[in-house]
Amino acid sequence: MIRQKKAVFLTALIIFILFTCFGCNAAMHSGPLSKTGFYFNTVITITIYGSTDESLLEDCFRIADKYEKLFSATLPESEISQINQAKGAPVTVSDETVSLLKKGLSYCELSQGGFDITIGALTSLWDFSGNDGYIPGTDAIAAAVSTIDYRAVSISGNEVTLKNPDTRIDLGAIAKGYIADQIKAYLNGQKITAGTVNLGGNVLCIGPKPDGSNYRIGIQMPFEEQGSVAAVVDVADQTVVSSGVYERYITVNDKRYHHILNPATGYPYENGLLGVTIICPDSVDGDGLSTSCFSLGLKDGMALIESLPDTEAVFITDDYQFHCSSGIGNNIPFQSYLD
Repeated sequence: MIRQKKAVFLTALIIFILFTCFGCNAAMHSGPLSKTGFYFNTVITITIYGSTDESLLEDCFRIADKYEKLFSATLPESEISQINQAKGAPVTVSDETVSLLKKGLSYCELSQGGFDITIGALTSLWDFSGNDGYIPGTDAIAAAVSTIDYRAVSISGNEVTLKNPDTRIDLGAIAKGYIADQIKAYLNGQKITAGTVNLGGNVLCIGPKPDGSNYRIGIQMPFEEQGSVAAVVDVADQTVVSSGVYERYITVNDKRYHHILNPATGYPYENGLLGVTIICPDSVDGDGLSTSCFSLGLKDGMALIESLPDTEAVFITDDYQFHCSSGIGNNIPFQSYLD
């Protein structure tokens, strides 16, 4: 028997809860303005306060479009696709692509390869976005795993070379965070001091809300209907990013296969974790850390978080228990709805 559950636009892990300040003085806090679109196979919503200029939102979506055309592994003309198609020849790319590649490689190192941006051959093999219950064969998985090695990526200036011509880069696990940070930087430059950038559950908060209070971000209850909240964190001018086994998965013969793949085995991680939520200043780091910590598991992932400044995490284990870093409940208000 084959059953399948598809996540709707990758929003299953984080629910964004925004309590709008309707009582604020309109002259001081106009808005909010909000716009929704679709990029990187993800619904994104951008909300701003303090302005009636809707062109700011249009500019934000132009930014998202620009970076999708650079970073997507599925658009044939993107810079990442050009690298993947070059069969080991050097490819000259933009400063932005170099910056994101270097950030991704730093998390490959930090996670000792548990997070690996050269996983493209494997992710395309599983293809969870359109999978109707197909499990790749063992030979195909082994062949894909043989192409994965972040050390095969060579960067010299703006030239990127894949030492193994069969290696394929996939920045899907980190690109959304980078894009969210660029949108926030643009809005800050336009004097926007309150708002949110929500890229498929990757929520980046701009300042506090106009009344000075925090934003409340809900963490999705594993495997429940979208909108079922397991916990809430209160944050201002921070990002909340999660990775978990219930974002995208298929169930075949009563066995669940989720989309967080182990580069060493080619199969989904099985480490007792349901999800990891990261709270930190920059969304690109939240992206990199959420997958890295998931790959490291509870003990080593928590040790990594405790070694980093201005960074907190919530791990959910398969017994539905929260495991929080030292700042959760202290520096960051936290409310659990689990028994």
